[in-house]
Amino acid sequence: MQSINLSTVSEFVLVGLSDAPEVRFLLFVLFLIIYLATMAGNITILVAISKDTHLHNPMYFFLSNLSLLDILCPTITVPRILGALLLENKVISFTGCLFQLFFLIDVVGTEIFLLAVMAYDRYVAICHPLKYLNTMSLKLCAHLAIGTWVVGFCNSLLHTSLIFTLFFCNSNQVDQYYCDIPPLLGLSCSSTYSRELVILMVAGVLGIGAFVVTLVSYIYILLAILSMKSFESRHKAFSTCGSHLAVVCLFYGTTICTYVRPSSTYSPQRDRIISMLYGILTPLLNPIIYSLRNKEVRCALRRVISQVRRAL
Repeated sequence: MQSINLSTVSEFVLVGLSDAPEVRFLLFVLFLIIYLATMAGNITILVAISKDTHLHNPMYFFLSNLSLLDILCPTITVPRILGALLLENKVISFTGCLFQLFFLIDVVGTEIFLLAVMAYDRYVAICHPLKYLNTMSLKLCAHLAIGTWVVGFCNSLLHTSLIFTLFFCNSNQVDQYYCDIPPLLGLSCSSTYSRELVILMVAGVLGIGAFVVTLVSYIYILLAILSMKSFESRHKAFSTCGSHLAVVCLFYGTTICTYVRPSSTYSPQRDRIISMLYGILTPLLNPIIYSLRNKEVRCALRRVISQVRRAL
């Protein structure tokens, strides 16, 4: 390992990627395809929602926020991963690592809270349809959306400040694709007990709290669906809500497993797989599950395409 003096730590080396050239090329192609597909899917959703007035309602307002987060999340990590795979440049500056961690925790935290808000929105729409427009007013939707971004920002600011006020020595090799809390805690040569305790408490309360709100909302939604008399309506609602709940559980499960546990249980190999699920795979799945399977969105996309063709 590279020995480093406390006063000279100015960069980290990301060693989570394979050193085998043939594997690096395959990983580069795979990550590039997933990233481009994620960008295309989420940008398409944003364009459709912004251009079509039929989609100017609370549900699609929150979906546009989700698509924006799903653009930002892989953009924070994947371009650097692609550069490391193609150019073998695995070095990231201390400041670069700080900002990467900050923005990643910010986006992931905001998405956790946004999914809870979206679940509540669907609960009101399905369980109290007559009160939906009055309850989910434009003002309330704006406050909820802004609140998720503000809480995500404050949560990230706390976590980042706790990590980067530590001392780092003995090694600057981060055993992950990007700068993340568990491997950075493992590199510190100062005591991390108090910081880990705060991180566990904050991440646990906020993450599990948001998950409970989401889960309870979907339980009420499923109960409402079961009371429907039409088999076709029940089947359609179950298909949609089941897909939503599967993605939500995947995202919550992987993020909680990553951040709501002590650093002593950190496993580089396992965490690389988990981080791929919530950082790369979920942003790809969200536009497919939440939007592109939606008939209204597909119709909106066709209208937008027709307008583009007429303009050309």
